[in-house]
Amino acid sequence: MGLIFGKKKPASRVTEQDKAVLQLKQQRDKLKQYQKRIELTLSKDKEIAKKLLDNGQRQRAKLLLKKKRYQEQLLVKTDAQLENLEKLTHDIEFAQVELQVVDGLKKGNEALKKVNDALNIADIERILDETKEGIDKQNEINELLSGQLTQEDEDAVEEELTNILKEQLPDVPIEEPTGDVDAEEEEKVPAKEKGKGKTKEKEQEAIMA
Repeated sequence: MGLIFGKKKPASRVTEQDKAVLQLKQQRDKLKQYQKRIELTLSKDKEIAKKLLDNGQRQRAKLLLKKKRYQEQLLVKTDAQLENLEKLTHDIEFAQVELQVVDGLKKGNEALKKVNDALNIADIERILDETKEGIDKQNEINELLSGQLTQEDEDAVEEELTNILKEQLPDVPIEEPTGDVDAEEEEKVPAKEKGKGKTKEKEQEAIMA
């Protein structure tokens, strides 16, 4: 139980700007409701003034129209107040958006600063210098080797390279087929085919005779 009641409430995310915007919107809604009541009253007062004139009560009709005129002026004032409230509400909401943008830019700049701090310029220059030295050294070695090898050495290198390539190729059987294989193949030939072959041989002998 102590843990339940002793648990802290999470911090409210509602800012003072949010509260101010909420109050302005509440005032706006109240003004709109007030305008609706005035508009209904104006409509009724006009109808009542017509009836008073029909009954010959001109003075009362005039007094009622004066009241109506005063309420119309109030209605114009409420329109101006509503416009101010709307403008102020929009300004606060836009200021909140700008504040969020500025906060985002601030965090972005901090992150970029950390990245730049991690990328030390001196370290980068040292790495580039070491890389360049390694490339220059390799190029120097290549030049020395190419200048000291004779044509005989070049031919020996090519021969060694060819031998290595040959060793990597799979072995291919080079034995020639024996006569036994021919005999076996001949046994597989049907008797009719053999007869045809002998007939052709006799025909060729007859022609030659």
